[in-house]
Amino acid sequence: MKKILYSQFDKAKIAEMPVVSFPGRIVVIQSVGEAERAVSYLLSQPILGVDTETRPSFRRGESHKVSLLQVSSKEICFLFRLNMIGITPAIKQLLENTEVPMIGISWHDDILSLKRRAAFVPGRFIDLQNVVGDIGIKDMSLQKIYANIFHKKISKRQRLTNWDADVLNDKQKQYAAIDAWSCIQLYEEIERLKQNNEFELVVVHIPEPLVMQTETKLTNESNDI
Repeated sequence: MKKILYSQFDKAKIAEMPVVSFPGRIVVIQSVGEAERAVSYLLSQPILGVDTETRPSFRRGESHKVSLLQVSSKEICFLFRLNMIGITPAIKQLLENTEVPMIGISWHDDILSLKRRAAFVPGRFIDLQNVVGDIGIKDMSLQKIYANIFHKKISKRQRLTNWDADVLNDKQKQYAAIDAWSCIQLYEEIERLKQNNEFELVVVHIPEPLVMQTETKLTNESNDI
């Protein structure tokens, strides 16, 4: 039976879906030695999911450097606390790696943020926003794409929390790990659906003004989901 996908997913349906949880192990990295060991493991994996988090700014003109780099295999997610250790030689090696595919979303913005901490030559990154169009999906947000393909909700409640805190709480760790790990799940499922032609696309026509209203509302209310 083919999976039903929508060219544009109704945000209102996401609230009713079960919440995604990260099923693996989460390891916080806050020393150079820990980073070296983590990178050694990650570079031995067949595929990785990546994302970053930055402490939010609530004042005009205020900005912060990227706080966290999360890199996940299918079983373990490492949270590199860049606010504490910066981009170490091992982390730079990981970011410049050209062998293991690293899957992210809107990754161009993350690269710019990471480069503000240290210069590096981006390695083998794959942006989901450049892939979803292959199966007819027009949405660009991780939350909508995941809901469309897996019918589960990625909660965004922790997005605007303090990522520079001395200690990350369990909810922050889960949020960060899910954002990286889910990129692997999406990429592999998109490739499977595409190669086996196991999906049926329902084209949804949303009037342009309504699209704009929906996206504005998503920006204003994303922390409430």
